[in-house]
Amino acid sequence: MLNMVAWCQHLAQTPSFFLNRQLTQSLIKKIKSLLASQSPGPLQFMLVNIIWKKKTDQIEIVAGCHQELTATAWLQDRHGCEPPCSCPYLQRQQKHPEQKEIPEAAGLRPDEETPAPAATKPLASDEPTPGGCGALSDVDAALHSQPSAISFLIGFSLSFPIRSREFEEFGVVQARKGREGESGMFFSGDPTARKRVDLGGRSNKERDRQVLLEQTREERRRRLGLRLQNNSATKIQKCFRGRRDLELARSEVRGNFCSTFGENCQRVDWSSFGANSDFLRQFLFFFNAKKDSDIAMLYQVCNLLLEYVKHGGDVLKLFGGINYSSVEPLVVHRVKKLALVCAQTVHQKRHDWGSQLLMPSESTPKLSASLLETVACLINPKLPWNCKVVGYLQRKKIYCLFRGIIVSIPQTARNLEHHNNTSALEQVLMLTASHIGHDPCCCPVVDPRWSFSSQLLSIPFLWHRLPHFKKVFSANGLSKYYIHQIACFLPSCADVLPNDISSNHPGYACVLANVLEAATWILSEPKFASETASDIIAVCTSLLDSLPTITSPTGRVDDEDDTPMDDVINGLDADLERQITAAIDSRLLQHLVNALFKGTLSTNYSDPTGPSDVEVEAVGSICAFLHVTFNTLPAERIMTGLAYRTEIVPALWNFIKRCNENQSWPQFSKFVPSLPADAVGWLLPVSVFCPIYKHMLKIIDNGEFYEQEKPLSLKDLKSLVLILKKALWELLWVIPAHASPAKKVLPSPSGLKKLSIENVKIGARIGLSELLAQLQDWNNRLPFTSSNDFYSQQATSENFVSQALLGNTRASEIIKLAPFLAPFTSRVKIFTSQLVNSRQLTTSHSALTRHRFKIRRNRLLEDAFDQLSMLSEEDLKGPIRVVFVNEHGVEEAGIDGGGIFKDFMENITRAAFDVQYGLFKETADHLLYPNPGSGLVHEQHLQYFHFLGSLLGKAIYEGILVDLPFATFFLSKLKHKYNFLNDLPSLDPELYRHLLSLKHYDGDISQLELYFVIVNNEYGEQSEEELLPGGRDMRVTNENVITYIHLVANHRLNYQIRAQSTHFLRGFQQLIPNEWINMFNEHEIQVLISGSLESLDIDDLRSNTNYSGGYHPDHDLIDIFWEVLKNFSSHNQKKFLKFVTGCSRGPLLGFQYLEPKFCIQRAGIPGMEEEDEDRLPTSATCMNLLKLPPYKNKAQLETKLLYAINAEAGFDLS
Repeated sequence: MLNMVAWCQHLAQTPSFFLNRQLTQSLIKKIKSLLASQSPGPLQFMLVNIIWKKKTDQIEIVAGCHQELTATAWLQDRHGCEPPCSCPYLQRQQKHPEQKEIPEAAGLRPDEETPAPAATKPLASDEPTPGGCGALSDVDAALHSQPSAISFLIGFSLSFPIRSREFEEFGVVQARKGREGESGMFFSGDPTARKRVDLGGRSNKERDRQVLLEQTREERRRRLGLRLQNNSATKIQKCFRGRRDLELARSEVRGNFCSTFGENCQRVDWSSFGANSDFLRQFLFFFNAKKDSDIAMLYQVCNLLLEYVKHGGDVLKLFGGINYSSVEPLVVHRVKKLALVCAQTVHQKRHDWGSQLLMPSESTPKLSASLLETVACLINPKLPWNCKVVGYLQRKKIYCLFRGIIVSIPQTARNLEHHNNTSALEQVLMLTASHIGHDPCCCPVVDPRWSFSSQLLSIPFLWHRLPHFKKVFSANGLSKYYIHQIACFLPSCADVLPNDISSNHPGYACVLANVLEAATWILSEPKFASETASDIIAVCTSLLDSLPTITSPTGRVDDEDDTPMDDVINGLDADLERQITAAIDSRLLQHLVNALFKGTLSTNYSDPTGPSDVEVEAVGSICAFLHVTFNTLPAERIMTGLAYRTEIVPALWNFIKRCNENQSWPQFSKFVPSLPADAVGWLLPVSVFCPIYKHMLKIIDNGEFYEQEKPLSLKDLKSLVLILKKALWELLWVIPAHASPAKKVLPSPSGLKKLSIENVKIGARIGLSELLAQLQDWNNRLPFTSSNDFYSQQATSENFVSQALLGNTRASEIIKLAPFLAPFTSRVKIFTSQLVNSRQLTTSHSALTRHRFKIRRNRLLEDAFDQLSMLSEEDLKGPIRVVFVNEHGVEEAGIDGGGIFKDFMENITRAAFDVQYGLFKETADHLLYPNPGSGLVHEQHLQYFHFLGSLLGKAIYEGILVDLPFATFFLSKLKHKYNFLNDLPSLDPELYRHLLSLKHYDGDISQLELYFVIVNNEYGEQSEEELLPGGRDMRVTNENVITYIHLVANHRLNYQIRAQSTHFLRGFQQLIPNEWINMFNEHEIQVLISGSLESLDIDDLRSNTNYSGGYHPDHDLIDIFWEVLKNFSSHNQKKFLKFVTGCSRGPLLGFQYLEPKFCIQRAGIPGMEEEDEDRLPTSATCMNLLKLPPYKNKAQLETKLLYAINAEAGFDLS
């Protein structure tokens, strides 16, 4: 605690800040005189309390006494009593007298041993002021009346936390919060006012104005809060009094009712329902569904009413008597209340009654059945009050009650023994929901949140719970009204649809599932409205867009390799997902397509004026629905249904063809709001047409495509290729060029994410590229148009090739997505340049790590496997040098400069892929494919397949052509493609013909005794495999024969050689990346491997030949040489090429790309021509050099040359 001497020492050094001199002097004198007084009055405590109570931070008050007394001792000496209890500092001094607080500003250094000040708790604003203060003195009045804030810091032995806002009411504002490091802010005893310097640049007037405004706002908020509290208290009291009085009145009426009619309604008869009776008035007034006694009375009332109806009584006369019109308002009011009371009671007891609510009326316990049947009786459409009662129930959220009742019942609650009978609950729902079909109807419009569409159609598995109600709903009037109602509130469905079931049963998904399941029934009606089909598509499109995309268990998006049975929708209940997926079946698709295109589109319709708005709307609706469906659900099953059950492919083609011929594409933005107005008109129909037709080409056979010309004629196919090529080029080349890179892609106006313009473009790009690639494959099998029709003229230039090599250009994107737009030669140039760049990069990195292997000619494959299979990917790409060891164990002469390696590659590929070795087999056309039974021949067969894959990749990587004719279906594996039925002829043409015969069989296929099994025969061992689980017991019928045919093809083409193909592909991709090989189709890949099948182009070789040693192009012997070589057979020409280059095939793009150039050099010694005539021609394959002696005649040259190329003497001859 600070003593007075220390305070006086500090006082002389502390400046003070006051707004006027007179007030400063008066205030100091008053404080000193009061504190020095023997008997301080209440003003002292009042002043202390004000400063302590009204500020948020600490402030010191200086005592004017020069005695070394603590504040506690001083107050005790002067007053002879304890300090005021409301002062926290004095309370703390009483509890802890040994602690003393010495402010740093009092002159003591912080490092002196003094206890730290204890934290003090601010006094609450509603606590009483200490000391019982009376009126304010003149000083207090001066403080209170001061308009500006007074800033002062006076050193005193007490530290008080003060509330600033309340202190400001007295005109005092603290100048600073805290005193750390600013010892010059305390009162020094000098009353002279000093000028204040505000470094913040704000004047006192500005500060005072802000304080005043804040104070005013705070007071206004406080008054508003008090007013709200008072009003709320009044309302609560009013409500309480009303409820209390109501319960008292109900108790009184209940007593009168029981005394009049009996506690169990014993003294009630049919006349009690009349308008003049107090029976219903009193009962409906005091009824409480939470009391069992009241429910028992309600049961008696309902039974009495139902018994009257059962005996043929007229309900109208029962309630209204003879003159109904005179008492109509009273009767209608009572009927409304009675119907609502019955429904509310069922809802209240739903958990107790449970599954009995869905049982047929005759098997349901009487209590629940009586209440529901009473409701059905009161809303009978024949009664005059029907419209008013139903409208009243809807306003009272009757559908919310029904939703709660249905949801509380287990899904498996229905008794299957009575599935043909309707439950009382379904009867009430039918009558209530069917009311919209009655004319005239004066029911008020119901809030969409409480409507039938949002409350009942969002119940999971509604039709499974209420199967009979599904039939009623599917009637044209109901479905048309309620589905249109859903379509109207779709933009705000997130706020309308309830989500009270669970997170994996969202309301929108349940509505979608129920609408889809009912759609087949609705569209099967003979007289359904075409507008209903449009509403169904609009609703399903919007709700499907909200669903997460289906993914396989591995997390990959659904593709052709995945079966729909393995697909799940993330976040949705599995049963709900199956309901949605199963609902979009072939029947529904057939009904939708027929309903929309009925009378608007046909496959042979031609209109020179172009499509009408009705056609455009139909195409836009079905394409929007299918585009969203393909991006949400398993697409393969849906596309199969579209291909087999609908005519959508010819219908869409007819639409596209007419628009193209008229050069007038419609704007779908008028009918599909998610598309912008500037979207090209062909974009949406093409994005849907392409994937459907592409899928169709996978499942039709050659006869249907070429002979029957299904689904499109060959003439139309040529036009189709040109239209699709133009559209794809525009998407990949033209549209990106005009798109502004700075323009931000805005979301779809309708909120549909999957139907945004960007997603439609992506779908169109993928669909166009895949369909054109597939049409090119069909054209390669049997041409229906020129191969040049697939090439874009702009992609043939050298500039296009150079841009494609740069990367991140439009040309490079076209090569990735649609390589067929560029000619084969352009793509080979790009591929060759990529290989050269990769080899140069690898050579620079591995210049010091060149590998040299010894290979025994009699154990070529084994030695190569043992040594080369150990190399890493980088080592495989690097230079490899080979030394051959002959059968005598002696290394062959010659230095491998590349020619020996070429010979090695050709020899080892011939040995490894030989069918005698057991790793590969041949088709009937002598085409190679992996042996399904390779595991029976070699234990390490999969490692060998990996090695052979890398060997083939090395040959292509080094530009070495090898004579390996592969089956087309196996070459598809190099592109990660899945094989289908149409690929089967390249493996087993006979099996393909048998399957087609089965496909077109007109009789009963089940009589053929075929089952879903297949017999494998490998090396004399037969084994039987099931094509489907339980296939041994599953007979092939006319309904599932298509599935059987495709499963057989899949087993032969994909399943049997899956392991071998996978390992082969892994080895191949160590050297040839997937994006490189994807530039080519299967036939082109075969050319990359083996070169052209045409004979050697002698003229091309001659024009790209150099000469040395005295030979020149016009030399007589050179003319004879070229004449002899041209007359060789094709077989001998290949042998000659292998003799001089090490490879029997020429470069892909001609001999101008042979490195180094072919050269003919004169052999022998000048002057010894006679001796040189006996020599044979020799070669240096690493330099592509032929050493030709100077023969004198044609016969001699031909004989020597044939002997040399057929000797196969290896490299010892050189």
